[in-house]
Amino acid sequence: MTKQVLIVDDEDRIRELVQACLEELGGWATLTAGSGKEGLKIAQTESIDAILLDVSMPDMDGITVCEKLQANSVTKSIPVIFLTAKVQPSDRARFAQMGIAGVITKPFEPLTISQKVAEILGWDD
Repeated sequence: MTKQVLIVDDEDRIRELVQACLEELGGWATLTAGSGKEGLKIAQTESIDAILLDVSMPDMDGITVCEKLQANSVTKSIPVIFLTAKVQPSDRARFAQMGIAGVITKPFEPLTISQKVAEILGWDD
């Protein structure tokens, strides 16, 4: 069965690029959200296999979204991969403590993002 990935990013260009790469190169279905609030709503109502989540967003940042996902029994088992431009060594430790599946740094290589997601989540064919 096809995996379904939710992409949550406030930047349209990034959402569209990641969506195209995951669908064309990964062969997965995708849903997108332009805000943390929208992402949380989709995660609670759709069958999601993983979430690619931008850390820096207005209104509700990715860390807050992740905490809300983990506090909800419906969404707490969905693996989350952070998409972020700024990753300090201290952030990596914090993300690991939060139970984040992995981190993909921006700018990322579009042709390999689906491979990175598959590696992080163990979705090898």
